[in-house]
Amino acid sequence: MRIAVTGSIATDHLMVFPGRFTDQLIEGQLRHVSLSFLADRLDIRRGGVAANIAYGLGRLGLEPVLVGAVGVDFDFDGYRLRLKEHGVDTDSVHVSDTHHTARFVCTTDADHNQIATFYAGAMAEARPIDLAAVADRTGGLDLVVVSPNDPEAMFGHTRQCRELGLPFAADPSQQLPRLDREQVRLLLDGADYLFGNAYEAALIQERSGWTEEQILARVGTWVTTLGSEGARIRRAGLSPLHVPAVPVPAADAHDPTGVGDAFRAGFLAATSRGLTTEDAARLGCALASLALEATGPQEYTVDRALLAARLHAGYGEQTAARIAPYLARTP
Repeated sequence: MRIAVTGSIATDHLMVFPGRFTDQLIEGQLRHVSLSFLADRLDIRRGGVAANIAYGLGRLGLEPVLVGAVGVDFDFDGYRLRLKEHGVDTDSVHVSDTHHTARFVCTTDADHNQIATFYAGAMAEARPIDLAAVADRTGGLDLVVVSPNDPEAMFGHTRQCRELGLPFAADPSQQLPRLDREQVRLLLDGADYLFGNAYEAALIQERSGWTEEQILARVGTWVTTLGSEGARIRRAGLSPLHVPAVPVPAADAHDPTGVGDAFRAGFLAATSRGLTTEDAARLGCALASLALEATGPQEYTVDRALLAARLHAGYGEQTAARIAPYLARTP
């Protein structure tokens, strides 16, 4: 199964604030917020939603196609080379002559709450990328993930999927706050998969103006990540399915940035190999647990034995044994 992942490719500047954001918010003063948080640590890592998902798919033995726009620094700092080394096809990445690669600046507090700012940079130049040309170059696409990107690029790639008859996964997540009703509806309608976290699930309903039932009538599978509580899977006419997370000791949970992207990679890799939706979510949770223990969304390592151990710890011996044969291409 050939998966193209469209969306942001960025450099992440990740900081840690040892206190709690909520302790700094004063009731009655929220209309005039001016806060500065003294961070204990700064880590500069490779990131961007599309690149994170593609990295996870590559580490699981797939050959995903990364589709997005970057600056010339993408080649200078070895970002492209590292993705290629982990199985990611980067030949459909557009390089801007005038803009830097996007930047994600994020501060995480003691409760793993995050406050972030995203600079789009070269991302706006993703708009003209033609999925038909990508499909022709790669010999065809079986699924296109439309993840957070320049909004016009997201709209364009979603329309192209419909016109070309390409199955697609809608993952508007971080761009939801700036989208209006018709734009959200455009991104959702007809998607084979819809991804988001619990807050984004509520925001999707609020922004689209659709009820849960109306959304499920328009998408194939709605996957909602729930942090330490795992994931919820919904389909029209079926009872919701809850898959618990793989437990990670608090002392080992380093950085939540990109954990949801790792889940998506595990889920989609498992789906592409024919696993059930429930087992796909389990593999997603297992990969997410590895990402949570690393600092940076593309810093975790993957091997079959480690994944099997996580699956065994989270879901028991039978589940681990059932999924193990599907990890044959995982390094």
